[in-house]
Amino acid sequence: MNVSIHYQIRGKSGNQIAASIEDAIRSGRIAAGARMPAIRSLAASLRVSPTTVAAAYRSLRVRGLLRGSGRRGTVVNRRPPLATPAPPRLPAGVRNLMDGNPDPKLLPSLAGAIRRIECAAPLYGKAGNLPDLLSIARRQFEADGIAGDSIAVVSGAMDAIERVLQAHLRPGDLVGVEDPCYRGTLDLIAALGLVAEPIAIDDFGPLPDAMRTALRGGISAAIVTPRGQNPTGSAFDRKRAAALREVLSCAPELLLIEDDFTGPISGVPLFSLTANRARWAVVRSLSKFLGPDLRVALMAGDPLTIARVEGRQRLGMRWVSNVLQGAAVEMLSDGGTARLIRRAAETYAVRREALLGALGKLGIEAHGRSGLNIWVPVAEETGTVQSLLDDGWAVLAGESFRIRTPPGIRVMTAALEVAEAPRLARDLAAALRPGSAAHVV
Repeated sequence: MNVSIHYQIRGKSGNQIAASIEDAIRSGRIAAGARMPAIRSLAASLRVSPTTVAAAYRSLRVRGLLRGSGRRGTVVNRRPPLATPAPPRLPAGVRNLMDGNPDPKLLPSLAGAIRRIECAAPLYGKAGNLPDLLSIARRQFEADGIAGDSIAVVSGAMDAIERVLQAHLRPGDLVGVEDPCYRGTLDLIAALGLVAEPIAIDDFGPLPDAMRTALRGGISAAIVTPRGQNPTGSAFDRKRAAALREVLSCAPELLLIEDDFTGPISGVPLFSLTANRARWAVVRSLSKFLGPDLRVALMAGDPLTIARVEGRQRLGMRWVSNVLQGAAVEMLSDGGTARLIRRAAETYAVRREALLGALGKLGIEAHGRSGLNIWVPVAEETGTVQSLLDDGWAVLAGESFRIRTPPGIRVMTAALEVAEAPRLARDLAAALRPGSAAHVV
């Protein structure tokens, strides 16, 4: 077989060959997970030196499109960092249980907070992190048993995680991730040229034996969600946190990142794994309980990690807008906001439990101990999602969240009214019934 013709790869220089491979991946001619031709075979087909092909492969590995896979050679990343299509336009009348948004009725007014702040419009060299916001963050972290000596202000949870990974890791390093986990985390890891190593989870977070296996496999970092996990709703309890701390004590230099993105609306207390670790960060986004457009997250960490993050931040965006920081201070200092956050946590818990209860009555397995989502194992994702869409419900197939986990669907319960839960459960039961569209492959 002429491998260059089969894969439609062209070029004489390393850059040309890399661009041709990227175009083939983008267009679907080379599928995610596909095995790439051996370097010498492709070089012979293109009539270039093996060094030229090796340079092309190396550049694509650094950019996260390809990765080494042991005896399989070089393969396309499962989620190569290419442009993704816009979310589908839903038919009129369909309930959107897929977009990840909090309930707008349970958010404080961002516009109102901005109107109330007094902003001195700081200039270059004078702007930075607001002391009042750092004080609030320090109190909140310390109340949860997390050291608050070193804190950074960043533009959202994913911005924080990206900066921490870049501060410590290099392309090709292995990163332990929950399986299933937030699909944006998988995309980010691929985009940085890192390799995601799945860690099996249950309702209480990563399984200690699975974490131990990942450590033996050589992970350099682990990203965990202590509560409100997306997509399964898993959350640490005291027993699981203690077991994981014991496992992680054997890897004192491992970089540990905790993504506490639902924070106070998760419905359960926080149990952190970070005490006495050398390299760690806890990220707390404000988006889910103060509003997605407030692009602010607070991050506590060890002094070196925070220093590296802030040093890199100064070379790029420099600082998070003091207008947004001031709005965050205004809302977090307001008693009305505190009451609204408590009501949101209670409401989200009631909605989540209503659907879990309705599914349980019909004998349908589902998971959602905390947060804004539930995970339902299914035999076939595409048919189940389509069947629910036909019945007026938009949910997400689990494929984009999982690596080795069996199929499932994610249902966002944040905006699901309690009265709607029984009908959704019945429609899902019908979709899972033998002979339904969900079973026609």
